[in-house]
Amino acid sequence: MQIQALEALAVIDEELGRLEGELLEEHRVLAQKREQLGQLEAKSAAVHSGVRDMERTRNELIAEIRQMSVQMDQSRDKLGRSRSEREVNAAQREVEELRKLYRDRELEAQKLNALIEQARQDLEKNEAERNALNQELGASAGATETRLGQLGREADERKRRREAAVKDVPVVLYRRYETIRKRRSGAISHTEKGTCSACHISLPPMMYQVLRRAAQFDQCPNCNRIIYFRADAPVSEAPKEGTEG
Repeated sequence: MQIQALEALAVIDEELGRLEGELLEEHRVLAQKREQLGQLEAKSAAVHSGVRDMERTRNELIAEIRQMSVQMDQSRDKLGRSRSEREVNAAQREVEELRKLYRDRELEAQKLNALIEQARQDLEKNEAERNALNQELGASAGATETRLGQLGREADERKRRREAAVKDVPVVLYRRYETIRKRRSGAISHTEKGTCSACHISLPPMMYQVLRRAAQFDQCPNCNRIIYFRADAPVSEAPKEGTEG
């Protein structure tokens, strides 16, 4: 009776572990997509802000270029009205300095235009990814919620069955089972021909004979799982120590 009760508990725990694993995976995938969406939205906001800053700087440069153009026209007029060599040299230096500044500002404005255009292309790509992910989340929202609800109900049902199954297992045996289950995947195993069904290591011949002749439990000396004899296959003679079944 104890063997059947322990087997039933182990089956429920296996099913419960699978359901809880699926729940965790569903939540992980959903959280990952939401995090990705948040990153895309943050990136879009940052690019938008960067474009605005670059456009403001470019507009300031364009205004400065226009002002310099007016100043160059004035300097050329001054050069045309110059009478002495000193006045001519001074006017020429002024024109050259303005031309240099004008070219520098033009180059800066051209670089900003290229950066703005690249940023807008990146923004369009980012927006497309964000819209696609939003659509994916929207389209799968109902199915995901349904799946999560189904898994949650199945897990709750297994928990209720587990509470009932625990009552059929002696307290001392249950404590040993729980201690092993917290350390290993699966807390029980069985033997048919002298090997542990979990770790596949040969049992000591004496242990195998005791398990075979009496409906009792022991612990595998290798993996420490609770082990018992199960006559699911024709019983063979106990293997010699060190051999595999």
